[in-house]
Amino acid sequence: MPPVSDLPIYLDYNATTPVAPEVLDVLLPALRDDWGNPSSAHPYGESAAHRVEAARASVAGLLGCDPDEVIFTSGGTESNNMALVGIAEATRERGRHIVTSAVEHPAVEEPCRYLERRGWEVTRVGVDRDGRVELDELAAVVRADTTLVSIMHANNETGVLQPVEELRDAISPHSPIVHSDAAQSVGKVNCRVDRLGVDALSIAGHKLYAPKGVGALYLRGGTPCERFLHGAGHEAGRRAGTENVALIVALAHACELAAKESGSRELHLAGLRDRLEADLRRAFSDLVVHGVDAPRLPNTLSTAIPRTTAVDVLAAVPQIAAAAGSACHAGKPHISATLKAMGVDDATALATLRLTVGRPSTTLEVTQAASLIIEQARALRRSGAS
Repeated sequence: MPPVSDLPIYLDYNATTPVAPEVLDVLLPALRDDWGNPSSAHPYGESAAHRVEAARASVAGLLGCDPDEVIFTSGGTESNNMALVGIAEATRERGRHIVTSAVEHPAVEEPCRYLERRGWEVTRVGVDRDGRVELDELAAVVRADTTLVSIMHANNETGVLQPVEELRDAISPHSPIVHSDAAQSVGKVNCRVDRLGVDALSIAGHKLYAPKGVGALYLRGGTPCERFLHGAGHEAGRRAGTENVALIVALAHACELAAKESGSRELHLAGLRDRLEADLRRAFSDLVVHGVDAPRLPNTLSTAIPRTTAVDVLAAVPQIAAAAGSACHAGKPHISATLKAMGVDDATALATLRLTVGRPSTTLEVTQAASLIIEQARALRRSGAS
Protein backbone atom coordinates (compact mmCIF):
# COMPACT_ATOMS: atom_id res chain seq x y z
CA MET A 1 0.00 0.00 0.00
CA PRO A 2 1.39 3.45 -0.88
CA PRO A 3 1.90 6.07 1.84
CA VAL A 4 -1.25 7.78 3.01
CA SER A 5 -0.05 11.08 1.53
CA ASP A 6 -0.01 9.47 -1.93
CA LEU A 7 -3.62 8.31 -1.71
CA PRO A 8 -6.37 10.32 -3.42
CA ILE A 9 -8.95 12.36 -1.51
CA TYR A 10 -11.73 9.92 -0.75
CA LEU A 11 -15.19 11.18 -1.73
CA ASP A 12 -16.93 7.83 -2.20
CA TYR A 13 -18.33 7.13 1.26
CA ASN A 14 -21.64 5.92 -0.16
CA ALA A 15 -19.74 3.06 -1.80
CA THR A 16 -18.09 2.01 1.44
CA THR A 17 -16.59 3.49 4.58
CA PRO A 18 -13.28 2.75 6.29
CA VAL A 19 -13.51 0.84 9.54
CA ALA A 20 -13.54 3.44 12.30
CA PRO A 21 -10.46 3.32 14.59
CA GLU A 22 -12.78 2.92 17.58
CA VAL A 23 -14.38 -0.08 15.87
CA LEU A 24 -10.99 -1.65 15.15
CA ASP A 25 -10.19 -1.30 18.83
CA VAL A 26 -13.04 -3.68 19.71
CA LEU A 27 -12.80 -5.87 16.60
CA LEU A 28 -9.26 -7.12 17.14
CA PRO A 29 -9.79 -8.24 20.77
CA ALA A 30 -13.04 -9.92 19.72
CA LEU A 31 -11.21 -11.86 16.98
CA ARG A 32 -8.61 -12.94 19.50
CA ASP A 33 -10.78 -13.69 22.53
CA ASP A 34 -14.39 -14.33 21.45
CA TRP A 35 -13.78 -17.24 19.09
CA GLY A 36 -16.19 -19.65 20.74
CA ASN A 37 -19.36 -20.91 19.05
CA PRO A 38 -22.30 -18.99 20.59
CA SER A 39 -24.39 -22.17 20.41
CA SER A 40 -21.97 -24.19 22.55
CA ALA A 41 -22.95 -24.90 26.15
CA HIS A 42 -19.57 -24.27 27.77
CA PRO A 43 -17.71 -21.13 28.90
CA TYR A 44 -16.23 -20.38 25.47
CA GLY A 45 -19.65 -20.55 23.84
CA GLU A 46 -21.37 -18.74 26.67
CA SER A 47 -18.89 -15.86 26.48
CA ALA A 48 -19.43 -15.55 22.71
CA ALA A 49 -23.20 -15.73 23.12
CA HIS A 50 -23.07 -12.96 25.73
CA ARG A 51 -21.14 -10.73 23.31
CA VAL A 52 -23.66 -11.38 20.53
CA GLU A 53 -26.62 -10.52 22.75
CA ALA A 54 -24.93 -7.38 24.05
CA ALA A 55 -24.31 -6.39 20.44
CA ARG A 56 -27.94 -7.05 19.58
CA ALA A 57 -28.97 -4.63 22.30
CA SER A 58 -26.63 -1.95 20.91
CA VAL A 59 -28.07 -2.23 17.40
CA ALA A 60 -31.58 -2.16 18.84
CA GLY A 61 -30.68 0.97 20.79
CA LEU A 62 -29.80 2.84 17.60
CA LEU A 63 -32.97 1.67 15.85
CA GLY A 64 -35.31 2.11 18.80
CA CYS A 65 -36.57 -1.47 18.80
CA ASP A 66 -36.47 -4.55 21.02
CA PRO A 67 -33.24 -6.57 20.84
CA ASP A 68 -35.13 -9.71 19.83
CA GLU A 69 -36.30 -7.86 16.71
CA VAL A 70 -32.69 -7.66 15.40
CA ILE A 71 -31.38 -10.48 13.18
CA PHE A 72 -27.69 -10.47 12.27
CA THR A 73 -26.83 -11.13 8.62
CA SER A 74 -23.85 -10.95 6.28
CA GLY A 75 -24.78 -7.46 5.06
CA GLY A 76 -27.37 -5.28 3.38
CA THR A 77 -27.86 -7.54 0.37
CA GLU A 78 -28.71 -10.55 2.51
CA SER A 79 -30.96 -8.45 4.73
CA ASN A 80 -32.90 -7.20 1.71
CA ASN A 81 -33.19 -10.67 0.21
CA MET A 82 -34.28 -12.13 3.53
CA ALA A 83 -36.94 -9.46 3.97
CA LEU A 84 -38.35 -9.53 0.44
CA VAL A 85 -38.22 -13.24 -0.30
CA GLY A 86 -38.95 -14.32 3.27
CA ILE A 87 -41.96 -12.05 3.72
CA ALA A 88 -43.30 -12.81 0.23
CA GLU A 89 -43.12 -16.55 0.89
CA ALA A 90 -44.70 -16.23 4.33
CA THR A 91 -47.67 -14.21 3.02
CA ARG A 92 -48.22 -15.93 -0.33
CA GLU A 93 -51.63 -17.30 0.68
CA ARG A 94 -52.88 -13.75 1.28
CA GLY A 95 -51.61 -12.40 -2.02
CA ARG A 96 -48.70 -12.22 -4.45
CA HIS A 97 -48.47 -8.52 -5.17
CA ILE A 98 -45.46 -6.42 -4.15
CA VAL A 99 -44.97 -2.67 -4.56
CA THR A 100 -41.56 -1.04 -4.77
CA SER A 101 -40.04 2.04 -6.41
CA ALA A 102 -38.29 2.65 -9.71
CA VAL A 103 -35.12 3.84 -7.94
CA GLU A 104 -34.26 0.92 -5.67
CA HIS A 105 -30.78 -0.51 -5.23
CA PRO A 106 -30.14 -3.79 -7.11
CA ALA A 107 -30.22 -5.56 -3.74
CA VAL A 108 -33.98 -4.88 -3.74
CA GLU A 109 -34.67 -4.80 -7.47
CA GLU A 110 -33.08 -8.19 -8.14
CA PRO A 111 -35.02 -10.07 -5.41
CA CYS A 112 -38.16 -8.48 -6.88
CA ARG A 113 -37.22 -9.82 -10.32
CA TYR A 114 -36.58 -13.23 -8.77
CA LEU A 115 -40.05 -13.21 -7.23
CA GLU A 116 -41.57 -12.14 -10.54
CA ARG A 117 -40.06 -15.21 -12.18
CA ARG A 118 -41.73 -17.29 -9.47
CA GLY A 119 -45.19 -15.89 -10.02
CA TRP A 120 -45.37 -12.71 -7.97
CA GLU A 121 -46.55 -9.44 -9.51
CA VAL A 122 -44.32 -6.43 -8.80
CA THR A 123 -45.45 -2.84 -9.34
CA ARG A 124 -42.74 -0.16 -9.47
CA VAL A 125 -43.96 3.34 -8.65
CA GLY A 126 -42.33 6.38 -10.20
CA VAL A 127 -40.59 9.35 -8.64
CA ASP A 128 -40.78 13.10 -9.20
CA ARG A 129 -37.98 15.19 -10.69
CA ASP A 130 -36.25 15.31 -7.31
CA GLY A 131 -36.33 11.53 -7.05
CA ARG A 132 -39.05 11.26 -4.39
CA VAL A 133 -41.69 8.55 -4.58
CA GLU A 134 -45.09 9.84 -5.67
CA LEU A 135 -47.31 8.95 -2.71
CA ASP A 136 -50.50 9.39 -4.73
CA GLU A 137 -49.26 6.86 -7.28
CA LEU A 138 -48.23 4.54 -4.47
CA ALA A 139 -51.65 4.77 -2.86
CA ALA A 140 -53.32 4.06 -6.20
CA VAL A 141 -51.46 0.79 -6.84
CA VAL A 142 -51.69 -0.78 -3.37
CA ARG A 143 -54.61 -3.21 -3.27
CA ALA A 144 -56.11 -5.96 -1.13
CA ASP A 145 -53.64 -8.63 -2.32
CA THR A 146 -50.59 -6.39 -1.81
CA THR A 147 -48.60 -8.12 0.92
CA LEU A 148 -45.38 -6.11 0.86
CA VAL A 149 -44.28 -2.54 0.10
CA SER A 150 -40.51 -1.98 -0.09
CA ILE A 151 -39.28 1.61 -0.43
CA MET A 152 -35.67 2.59 0.29
CA HIS A 153 -35.01 5.18 2.96
CA ALA A 154 -32.23 7.01 1.11
CA ASN A 155 -31.08 6.71 -2.47
CA ASN A 156 -27.47 5.60 -2.80
CA GLU A 157 -26.86 7.79 -5.87
CA THR A 158 -28.62 11.06 -5.11
CA GLY A 159 -28.95 10.86 -1.34
CA VAL A 160 -32.64 11.76 -1.63
CA LEU A 161 -34.66 10.66 1.39
CA GLN A 162 -37.93 8.93 0.60
CA PRO A 163 -41.12 9.75 2.55
CA VAL A 164 -41.04 6.41 4.36
CA GLU A 165 -42.68 7.79 7.50
CA GLU A 166 -45.70 8.81 5.35
CA LEU A 167 -46.19 5.38 3.76
CA ARG A 168 -48.57 4.03 6.39
CA ASP A 169 -51.13 6.78 5.86
CA ALA A 170 -50.76 6.55 2.07
CA ILE A 171 -51.44 2.81 1.88
CA SER A 172 -54.25 2.66 4.44
CA PRO A 173 -56.54 0.70 4.78
CA HIS A 174 -54.81 -2.29 3.13
CA SER A 175 -51.94 -2.42 5.67
CA PRO A 176 -49.35 -4.47 3.80
CA ILE A 177 -46.01 -5.16 5.47
CA VAL A 178 -43.57 -2.26 4.95
CA HIS A 179 -39.85 -2.80 4.39
CA SER A 180 -37.16 -0.18 3.87
CA ASP A 181 -33.58 -0.56 2.68
CA ALA A 182 -31.76 1.80 5.05
CA ALA A 183 -28.20 0.79 4.13
CA GLN A 184 -27.31 4.37 3.17
CA SER A 185 -29.13 6.19 5.95
CA VAL A 186 -28.28 4.33 9.17
CA GLY A 187 -25.48 6.25 10.83
CA LYS A 188 -26.20 9.46 8.90
CA VAL A 189 -29.78 10.37 9.84
CA ASN A 190 -32.42 9.28 12.33
CA CYS A 191 -33.56 5.74 11.48
CA ARG A 192 -35.63 4.89 14.54
CA VAL A 193 -38.19 2.38 13.37
CA ASP A 194 -40.97 3.79 15.53
CA ARG A 195 -40.63 7.10 13.68
CA LEU A 196 -40.38 5.48 10.26
CA GLY A 197 -43.28 3.13 10.94
CA VAL A 198 -41.71 0.17 9.13
CA ASP A 199 -42.04 -3.55 9.82
CA ALA A 200 -38.62 -4.44 8.42
CA LEU A 201 -35.44 -2.44 7.85
CA SER A 202 -32.07 -3.44 6.37
CA ILE A 203 -28.62 -2.36 7.61
CA ALA A 204 -25.20 -2.77 5.98
CA GLY A 205 -22.23 -2.58 8.33
CA HIS A 206 -19.70 -1.30 5.81
CA LYS A 207 -21.79 1.81 5.17
CA LEU A 208 -21.42 3.00 8.78
CA TYR A 209 -17.73 2.37 9.59
CA ALA A 210 -17.99 -1.33 10.45
CA PRO A 211 -16.28 -4.06 8.40
CA LYS A 212 -17.72 -5.60 5.26
CA GLY A 213 -19.52 -8.90 5.66
CA VAL A 214 -21.90 -7.99 8.47
CA GLY A 215 -25.32 -6.39 8.63
CA ALA A 216 -28.68 -6.71 10.30
CA LEU A 217 -32.37 -6.95 9.59
CA TYR A 218 -34.88 -5.35 11.90
CA LEU A 219 -38.05 -7.44 11.84
CA ARG A 220 -40.95 -6.19 13.92
CA GLY A 221 -42.21 -8.80 16.35
CA GLY A 222 -44.97 -10.91 14.80
CA THR A 223 -44.06 -10.04 11.20
CA PRO A 224 -44.28 -13.23 9.12
CA CYS A 225 -41.00 -14.11 7.39
CA GLU A 226 -39.89 -17.50 6.09
CA ARG A 227 -36.31 -18.59 6.64
CA PHE A 228 -34.05 -17.46 3.83
CA LEU A 229 -31.06 -19.61 4.82
CA HIS A 230 -31.76 -23.16 5.95
CA GLY A 231 -29.73 -25.04 8.52
CA ALA A 232 -29.51 -25.10 12.29
CA GLY A 233 -31.50 -22.87 14.62
CA HIS A 234 -29.24 -19.85 14.91
CA GLU A 235 -30.64 -16.36 15.50
CA ALA A 236 -33.69 -17.81 17.27
CA GLY A 237 -34.34 -20.05 14.27
CA ARG A 238 -34.59 -17.13 11.86
CA ARG A 239 -31.19 -17.19 10.11
CA ALA A 240 -29.07 -20.34 9.93
CA GLY A 241 -25.30 -20.14 10.19
CA THR A 242 -22.91 -19.76 13.12
CA GLU A 243 -22.79 -16.09 14.10
CA ASN A 244 -19.64 -14.14 13.18
CA VAL A 245 -19.06 -12.88 16.70
CA ALA A 246 -16.22 -10.45 15.98
CA LEU A 247 -17.97 -8.73 13.08
CA ILE A 248 -21.20 -8.54 15.06
CA VAL A 249 -19.33 -6.89 17.94
CA ALA A 250 -17.81 -4.44 15.43
CA LEU A 251 -21.21 -3.60 13.93
CA ALA A 252 -22.61 -2.98 17.40
CA HIS A 253 -19.80 -0.58 18.27
CA ALA A 254 -20.31 1.28 14.98
CA CYS A 255 -23.98 1.64 15.94
CA GLU A 256 -23.00 2.90 19.39
CA LEU A 257 -20.73 5.49 17.77
CA ALA A 258 -23.52 6.56 15.43
CA ALA A 259 -25.89 7.02 18.36
CA LYS A 260 -23.30 8.96 20.37
CA GLU A 261 -22.37 11.23 17.45
CA SER A 262 -25.78 11.53 15.83
CA GLY A 263 -26.19 15.30 15.98
CA SER A 264 -22.55 16.29 15.57
CA ARG A 265 -21.92 13.83 12.75
CA GLU A 266 -24.88 15.08 10.73
CA LEU A 267 -23.72 18.68 11.15
CA HIS A 268 -20.16 17.76 10.17
CA LEU A 269 -21.29 15.94 7.02
CA ALA A 270 -23.78 18.60 5.95
CA GLY A 271 -21.25 21.38 6.48
CA LEU A 272 -18.69 19.71 4.23
CA ARG A 273 -21.25 18.72 1.58
CA ASP A 274 -22.65 22.26 1.49
CA ARG A 275 -19.13 23.73 1.25
CA LEU A 276 -18.35 21.50 -1.72
CA GLU A 277 -21.65 22.35 -3.41
CA ALA A 278 -21.16 26.08 -2.85
CA ASP A 279 -17.66 26.02 -4.32
CA LEU A 280 -18.87 24.26 -7.45
CA ARG A 281 -21.86 26.61 -7.80
CA ARG A 282 -19.59 29.63 -7.68
CA ALA A 283 -17.50 28.19 -10.49
CA PHE A 284 -20.35 26.94 -12.70
CA SER A 285 -23.52 28.99 -12.94
CA ASP A 286 -25.19 26.14 -14.84
CA LEU A 287 -24.35 23.48 -12.26
CA VAL A 288 -27.10 20.88 -11.81
CA VAL A 289 -27.72 19.40 -8.35
CA HIS A 290 -30.02 16.40 -8.33
CA GLY A 291 -32.64 16.29 -5.58
CA VAL A 292 -31.83 19.82 -4.48
CA ASP A 293 -35.44 20.57 -3.49
CA ALA A 294 -35.89 17.31 -1.56
CA PRO A 295 -34.59 16.16 1.82
CA ARG A 296 -31.18 14.58 1.24
CA LEU A 297 -28.57 12.68 3.17
CA PRO A 298 -26.26 15.25 4.73
CA ASN A 299 -23.17 13.76 3.08
CA THR A 300 -24.29 13.33 -0.53
CA LEU A 301 -23.85 15.65 -3.51
CA SER A 302 -25.11 14.32 -6.84
CA THR A 303 -24.15 17.00 -9.33
CA ALA A 304 -23.62 17.50 -13.05
CA ILE A 305 -21.29 19.98 -14.72
CA PRO A 306 -22.84 20.55 -18.15
CA ARG A 307 -20.64 20.18 -21.23
CA THR A 308 -18.46 17.59 -19.52
CA THR A 309 -18.80 13.90 -18.78
CA ALA A 310 -18.19 12.50 -15.32
CA VAL A 311 -15.87 9.86 -16.76
CA ASP A 312 -13.66 12.55 -18.31
CA VAL A 313 -13.65 14.70 -15.18
CA LEU A 314 -12.71 11.79 -12.91
CA ALA A 315 -10.01 10.64 -15.32
CA ALA A 316 -8.54 14.15 -15.21
CA VAL A 317 -8.42 14.23 -11.40
CA PRO A 318 -6.73 11.04 -10.20
CA GLN A 319 -6.16 12.91 -6.93
CA ILE A 320 -9.85 12.28 -6.12
CA ALA A 321 -11.61 8.96 -5.53
CA ALA A 322 -15.28 9.45 -6.40
CA ALA A 323 -18.01 7.92 -8.54
CA ALA A 324 -19.81 8.78 -11.75
CA GLY A 325 -23.59 8.94 -11.63
CA SER A 326 -23.69 6.93 -14.85
CA ALA A 327 -21.04 4.90 -16.61
CA CYS A 328 -19.78 3.66 -19.95
CA HIS A 329 -19.67 -0.08 -20.62
CA ALA A 330 -17.86 -1.38 -23.70
CA GLY A 331 -17.72 2.15 -25.03
CA LYS A 332 -21.47 2.67 -24.75
CA PRO A 333 -23.05 5.09 -22.27
CA HIS A 334 -25.05 3.44 -19.52
CA ILE A 335 -27.55 5.83 -17.98
CA SER A 336 -28.33 5.41 -14.31
CA ALA A 337 -31.78 3.94 -13.75
CA THR A 338 -32.31 6.39 -10.90
CA LEU A 339 -31.51 9.47 -13.01
CA LYS A 340 -33.60 8.09 -15.86
CA ALA A 341 -36.57 7.63 -13.51
CA MET A 342 -36.13 11.27 -12.43
CA GLY A 343 -36.42 12.40 -16.04
CA VAL A 344 -32.80 13.55 -16.29
CA ASP A 345 -31.66 13.90 -19.91
CA ASP A 346 -28.83 11.67 -21.13
CA ALA A 347 -26.18 14.41 -21.38
CA THR A 348 -26.81 15.57 -17.82
CA ALA A 349 -26.87 12.01 -16.52
CA LEU A 350 -23.52 11.27 -18.14
CA ALA A 351 -22.10 14.47 -16.61
CA THR A 352 -23.21 13.51 -13.09
CA LEU A 353 -20.67 13.07 -10.31
CA ARG A 354 -21.52 11.42 -7.00
CA LEU A 355 -19.42 13.14 -4.35
CA THR A 356 -19.93 11.81 -0.84
CA VAL A 357 -18.14 12.89 2.32
CA GLY A 358 -17.70 10.95 5.52
CA ARG A 359 -16.79 10.99 9.18
CA PRO A 360 -13.02 11.37 8.50
CA SER A 361 -13.45 14.05 5.78
CA THR A 362 -11.95 17.49 6.40
CA THR A 363 -12.56 21.02 5.18
CA LEU A 364 -9.11 21.01 3.54
CA GLU A 365 -9.93 17.87 1.57
CA VAL A 366 -13.23 19.29 0.35
CA THR A 367 -11.63 22.60 -0.62
CA GLN A 368 -8.82 20.87 -2.51
CA ALA A 369 -11.24 18.51 -4.24
CA ALA A 370 -13.47 21.35 -5.40
CA SER A 371 -10.46 23.24 -6.76
CA LEU A 372 -9.24 20.22 -8.70
CA ILE A 373 -12.66 19.46 -10.16
CA ILE A 374 -13.21 23.08 -11.16
CA GLU A 375 -9.81 23.35 -12.84
CA GLN A 376 -10.16 20.18 -14.88
CA ALA A 377 -13.83 20.67 -15.77
CA ARG A 378 -13.03 24.15 -17.08
CA ALA A 379 -10.18 22.71 -19.14
CA LEU A 380 -12.44 20.02 -20.58
CA ARG A 381 -15.04 22.63 -21.50
CA ARG A 382 -12.43 24.78 -23.24
CA SER A 383 -11.02 21.86 -25.17
CA GLY A 384 -14.44 20.55 -26.12
CA ALA A 385 -13.21 17.09 -25.16
CA SER A 386 -16.57 16.21 -23.70
